[in-house]
Amino acid sequence: MNRRRLSRPAALAGLALATAVALSACGGATASQGGSGASRVGADGRIGVVASTDVYGSIVAAVGGAKVDVHSIITDPAADPHSYEATAQDKLAVSKAALGVANGAGYDDFFTNLAAGVLPAKDIVTVAATPGLDAAAPNFNEHLWYSLPTMATLADTLATRLSAIAPADAGTFTKNAAAFKATLGGLQSRLAVLKKKNDGGAGVAITEPVPLYLLQEAGYSNKTPEAYSKAIEDGSDVPPLVLKETTDLVKSSAVRFLAYNAQTEGPQTAEVKKAAESAGKPVLDFTETLPAGQDYLQWMDANVSSLERL
Repeated sequence: MNRRRLSRPAALAGLALATAVALSACGGATASQGGSGASRVGADGRIGVVASTDVYGSIVAAVGGAKVDVHSIITDPAADPHSYEATAQDKLAVSKAALGVANGAGYDDFFTNLAAGVLPAKDIVTVAATPGLDAAAPNFNEHLWYSLPTMATLADTLATRLSAIAPADAGTFTKNAAAFKATLGGLQSRLAVLKKKNDGGAGVAITEPVPLYLLQEAGYSNKTPEAYSKAIEDGSDVPPLVLKETTDLVKSSAVRFLAYNAQTEGPQTAEVKKAAESAGKPVLDFTETLPAGQDYLQWMDANVSSLERL
């Protein structure tokens, strides 16, 4: 399914909120977190957390363990965060949450609208506001959950924010975050082996930049015409000459495989996929949300394993 991406101004608006959230997490944040956040801890002692997608919900669950009650708004692999419309259940979950987690950078602006006037910005962790990221940069890749270093930082951030809400459980949150990061570290070690093996950067084609952080960590270099992947992201028609250039590319020795996002499949991605398959090139699926029955770490392990099998 093709979709229309948010414009850069919309993304920058999201960044403004993200910056405010980031600043609220520094100096004086602990006192404020202990206010509205602490008042929203459930009767069972669990911290209510609402996440924009099940990807972030899974990471919250890994860090919070039995001490959190997580509601992920988008759990359907077919749902599109760019055009998602919240339900009454989602609104109720936000009203009861002590903490929110969103991607930001224009990816899940529905969350910003949903939280407005209900969940204060200081109680929302926006991943795009992670230090070192520049969400305002041209062509910024907002699919941050494929960046394992960024998710390691997120785990620490969640441990800190949850500890401020429930200080008695701080040790549990810190321990869980460390375990999560240890598993991520193992995945990164495997990616480093692949990067060394790909000495100099093996070429890859993509339909969208969804998995690029992971592919780059494995030593792959994106060879796709920018006009092609941009058109697919924008939900617009790919110019005929660009489409031909892309189908020729996936048939050539310049790329080893096609990274395919089936969640945004359309005639012009299917055509590129068909070209790759006809040339005997592997087509690896990379989704934007969790596959059924998998948590975040299992999902990333499966993605790394698919690269190792090439």
